[in-house]
Amino acid sequence: MRAAPRILLLFGTRPEAIKMAPVIAALRRRPGLAVRVAATGQHRALLDQALDALGLAPDVDLDLMRAGQPHRRLLGAMIDSVAALLESERPARLVVQGDTSSAWAGAMAANLCGVPLAHVEAGLRSGDLAAPRPEEGWRRAISAVSDCHLAPTATAAAALAAENVPSAAIHVTGNSGIDSLLAMAARVAATPSLGRAVMPFVGAAGRRRIVTVTVHRREKDRAAMRRVAEAVSTLARRDDVAVALLSHPAPQARALARRLARDPRVRVLPPLDYPAMVRLLGRSHLLLTDSGGLQEEAPALDLPVLVLRDTTERPEGVTAGCARLVGSDPARIVAAAHRLLDDAAAHAAMARARNPYGDGHAGERIAAILARLHGAA
Repeated sequence: MRAAPRILLLFGTRPEAIKMAPVIAALRRRPGLAVRVAATGQHRALLDQALDALGLAPDVDLDLMRAGQPHRRLLGAMIDSVAALLESERPARLVVQGDTSSAWAGAMAANLCGVPLAHVEAGLRSGDLAAPRPEEGWRRAISAVSDCHLAPTATAAAALAAENVPSAAIHVTGNSGIDSLLAMAARVAATPSLGRAVMPFVGAAGRRRIVTVTVHRREKDRAAMRRVAEAVSTLARRDDVAVALLSHPAPQARALARRLARDPRVRVLPPLDYPAMVRLLGRSHLLLTDSGGLQEEAPALDLPVLVLRDTTERPEGVTAGCARLVGSDPARIVAAAHRLLDDAAAHAAMARARNPYGDGHAGERIAAILARLHGAA
């Protein structure tokens, strides 16, 4: 009897784990496949938080992150370790997600070892190699060595087609992050103890509307961070809002948190686990962020998004009307936020805009595609 084809899925950060979890679950429901999961440990603490919340345990933990380790050394260790893992596991296919260091290194290792590669969330493009950097370059490189491109939207699929990717290799699946988000939102609604870490802030906000802020992009220099801080402090002067800045381990994000921690009107929250993040977003009136994943998640929760970037690889939200690019100019950020806080119709128009990123079934579609590719449909 022929052995079941082995599918190896690799991730290293919290967003990757969240977006891979529905794919892993759907693949494991297919008896014709052998599913293995490996983690690089790229973002150790945040990854472990997500794995615990998702009930997901990797079969292999490479545990590559070291304190003070230069990024270039981490990348080298990732390629070497993933290549060795591929030689040991001998999978029929490697699956990577998004545009992280783990995804890029996994893709390069797969190419080195001659292992077919599937890319979840393929085709995102900002058109600017510097924004975001290095992610824009990495996702282009991953596309170059993939033979299965799992695009979340028609826009992403069109970007791949414009780069001469064969149409038969492109599949529009929706974004699997929405699968996880909707499942976690249902769990949070049914279980008051889930995400309780954020409830003291929510309770203290009282009748004030919550404005949640997250900023961590590495391409933001100190001047850009100062401008964002100025805008956040201006918004926090309003008596009718409660502003929360979510901490992030990135150095530039830590600097912003230290700056805003001096403002008594801004609450700086520690990194939240996934249930607490979902609970906070569900209670928020407005989101200011430079995160890619949150641009996708917020519309699924009817939460308007002001994107603190000048360009985005996720233009679907802007086109649909649920997100707006505001960059890092304080006047522009504050004006856009005031409009959504003062004009109920403007807020409702963004909150009720069609979510372009998924319907909660992307994981099933991706699993079906991979099963067909390996004769296990």
